[in-house]
Amino acid sequence: MKQRGRHRRRRRGQALRATLAGTALALTAAATLISTSQATGSNNPGGLTALRSTSAAQQLRLHENLTSRDALDTLSGNMGGNVGVDGVLGDTDHAMRNTADCTTDERAALPVEPTATRAYCWDDADARTGQWKPRSVTTSGDAYDDGRWDTHQVILAGWTHRDGQAAAPTREEGLAKIAFVDATDPDALRYRWVLLVAPRAGGKDFSAVHSGLGGMVWYQDKLIVTAAHGEGLLVFDLHRLLRADVDSGAVGRVGDGYSAAGYRYVLPAIGSYDPEGGACTRGRDRAVPCFGSLSLDRSTSPDSLVAAEAAGDRTERTRIWRYAYSTAAYRTGLLADAQGHVDAAEAYTTKAAGVSGVLSHRSADAREARWYVGRPSDSRTQHGSLWRQTGDGAEAATCTADQSHACWSLGSGSFSYWQQTGELWTLTDTPAQRALYAVPLSSVDGSLG
Repeated sequence: MKQRGRHRRRRRGQALRATLAGTALALTAAATLISTSQATGSNNPGGLTALRSTSAAQQLRLHENLTSRDALDTLSGNMGGNVGVDGVLGDTDHAMRNTADCTTDERAALPVEPTATRAYCWDDADARTGQWKPRSVTTSGDAYDDGRWDTHQVILAGWTHRDGQAAAPTREEGLAKIAFVDATDPDALRYRWVLLVAPRAGGKDFSAVHSGLGGMVWYQDKLIVTAAHGEGLLVFDLHRLLRADVDSGAVGRVGDGYSAAGYRYVLPAIGSYDPEGGACTRGRDRAVPCFGSLSLDRSTSPDSLVAAEAAGDRTERTRIWRYAYSTAAYRTGLLADAQGHVDAAEAYTTKAAGVSGVLSHRSADAREARWYVGRPSDSRTQHGSLWRQTGDGAEAATCTADQSHACWSLGSGSFSYWQQTGELWTLTDTPAQRALYAVPLSSVDGSLG
């Protein structure tokens, strides 16, 4: 891929452009909107509370640890060289179904208010598997201003393996894979699976990465995802996609070749960001937080990575915060300063417990950033809620006659804002009700009354 001085280019994309004034997807529930100040029984999380203490800052501090370039080059050389994003997209083998081909149950999982303007469903096998769970999404709209990776517009969807039927954890438990979706033609999305791995033995071998993939952000040529159990972050280089040449259930070197649990492509980690305060702990007020979801905010200067604490006790407050990306030309897509430290640029707590997705964005006419917080329902059969928060308070859409805030999707992953098109992208995660969908952020704001 060409390295771009075009990172800040404002050329408008052609395909995958949101038709913001178009007809929304038809849903069965009719929305009756009122402001949250009028709602009853709202479970309103209220305003954000800023965290400014030294101890709070130390709990959020990370340290960068990068894999040696020699080890990465050794692995690339042994596996026949890097194929890159274009190589994967040129070999897609799954087709996503357009809205009309989604089932009634899949469409029923979409938001009631605001309604999605576009939605896609996975192929039949992926839509119904109970062992793999979709968790996170990021796009080439995060990666570059023009929303393109070379000639492609791309959506990445992260899935993790969860064997809820097993009596004990299996070796597949926690495996992480990403669907590389070619979205250049919005009417014909296709994808290919890529397994996440970590180099070992000086690059002569690799092992599977175990991650809940609660969040991920593609920025410039790097992909940052949540690590196993939310303990830290892993970083990947999108130039270093590799092809496995052995088709078996093993992960790593097999004889003279390499296998990836039956998947054709792997993406090896190039490093990690680890909490300097030690291992994360859930459910303790002064603990180092475990990472839950991630997103990108292009409305800050410099651009920033937004994070939310992994869901713990749903009665506790949730921490949300951001890290600034490096502006050094030789550190594209990385977070740390020259000493390898990563400090939070700002941090807050919210009463919105059990957060599944968080997004921060400041519009041109706003005096401060607005934080969008997604909360799934306690019940797997009820829609979740989406709150917009500032320091002054919180708002959410209200729908149905009982004035419920359960208007967002049924199950929800992390968020990604495609700045060029104005769309918020996310996905649903319930088997047989899985969809990848977009909602204009302006519609989210408009639904608040």
